[in-house]
Amino acid sequence: MKIQLKKGLLDICVLASLVEEDSYGYKLIQNTKEIVEMSESTLYPILRRLEENKYLTSYTKEHNGRLRKYYSITDKGREHIYEFLDEWKDMKRIYDFIMERVKHG
Repeated sequence: MKIQLKKGLLDICVLASLVEEDSYGYKLIQNTKEIVEMSESTLYPILRRLEENKYLTSYTKEHNGRLRKYYSITDKGREHIYEFLDEWKDMKRIYDFIMERVKHG
């Protein structure tokens, strides 16, 4: 898969994982592992980029005597997901067109 497309998909997967509840790095990896394989070295740059773009915010909270960094999706992050979904409809139409031609070709 082209790196830019994959990068965009990973961003959306991380944001979608935060729609229902705030989360932390390890849990985000666990929540997305059925869909996409992502390591900590992949996740944390994504989280930094999403935070820089104001798609999410972060805060720390104590857990078992240690501070844990949590991430929360912003309204701008939710808008970004909806924009992606609208764009993906067009990609799906193109995909369906190609698949239909390949099947009958």
